[in-house]
This record gives sequence, structure tokens and C-alpha cells, in this order.
Amino acid sequence: MANSENEKILRKMADAFKELAATVNSQTPDMEVAPFSRACSFVSPLFGCLGIAFKFAEMDYVAKVGDLAEASKSIATLNAILDRDIEGNCVRKAGSHTRNLLRVKRGLDMVRVLFEQILATEGDSLKDPASKAYAQVFAPHHGWAIRKAVAAGMYALPTKAQLMKKLNEDEASARIQMQHYVAASSPVILYIDKLFLSRELGIDW
Repeated sequence: MANSENEKILRKMADAFKELAATVNSQTPDMEVAPFSRACSFVSPLFGCLGIAFKFAEMDYVAKVGDLAEASKSIATLNAILDRDIEGNCVRKAGSHTRNLLRVKRGLDMVRVLFEQILATEGDSLKDPASKAYAQVFAPHHGWAIRKAVAAGMYALPTKAQLMKKLNEDEASARIQMQHYVAASSPVILYIDKLFLSRELGIDW
């Protein structure tokens, strides 16, 4: 990926999610699909920077964010996405916008936990932070074969220093932006969970 594209990925992510968090925390928290899918697209390059262990997550995430961006042309809000799929009786069908939204939310959550773990861990290895984030967010939903492939890929993760270089960040600036993303993405993730739970759709599928 060209450096210009990679310019300050973390800052773009953090800034975009701060805007979404402001919507969630406002008096009328009805999140629009377009700014949501745009913010999510800033997270995509991060998966690419993590290498083979998260290749499956990157491909899956990018495709589903693309679907939501496409949906935003005809569906205004995340609420409307769920209501439309409930009406069409296709919530859990492969390819439904609602199912894709749940998968995208999981990607955002994985990155949030990864950043929390990176911030809490000394040393240059990403293996522990990435393994914990995967185990917490993705592993419960993956079959044995994918879990095994991811475990093998963990040995090919970049070091923290290599990741910073790919992200065009030094450690001090990266830590600040990671903290911003963790703080801003948490209410957004919670908001999406509540959309599902308020309609009794569950979030563990």
C-alpha cells in the first residue's frame, strides 16, 4: 500500500469514531449508515497491516463494510437496516445487511480489544495482544479449522515496531490515537449491540 494511503490510519480511525460517538451520545442517537460505513472503512487497512493471521478477517470485513456502504444509498439509518430485514424475514440469511452489520461490529470490537491489549502490554511482540483479542471476539464464532489457521498465523504477526512503521506512527502518537479509538468505539459498539438486543435478535450468531 502506498504511503500516502497509509497516512495516519490511526488518526483517521480515531477521528471518525469520535464523530460517531458524538452521535450516539446526542439527544437523538439515530446513526446514519453512510458515516458509519465510512468510519468502518478507515479500519480496513489495519487488518491488512496485521498480516496472514487476520487475512480472513480483512477479506470478510472489507466485503461487509462495502455492502453497508452500498446499502447507505437506499437505507438511511442502522435502525432502518434492521427493521427492513426483520420485515423481509431475512435477518440471519447470509448476505443480509443485518448479518453484515453484526460481523462489521465484531471487527470493530476486535480492534478495540487489540488496542487495549497493546496499550496494556510491555515489549515488542503483538502475539499476546492479538491472540487475546481474537480469543475474546472472533474465536467463539469460528470453527476449529479457522481457529487453527489463525493460531498458526500468529507467528507471522509484525512486531509492535513494524506495525508502527506500517501505520506511519511513532509509539507515543500511536498510543494516543489507540486510546482515542478505544474510548470512541466503545459507545458505538454498545449502541449496535442494543439495536440487536432491543429487537430480541441476539448478538451471538
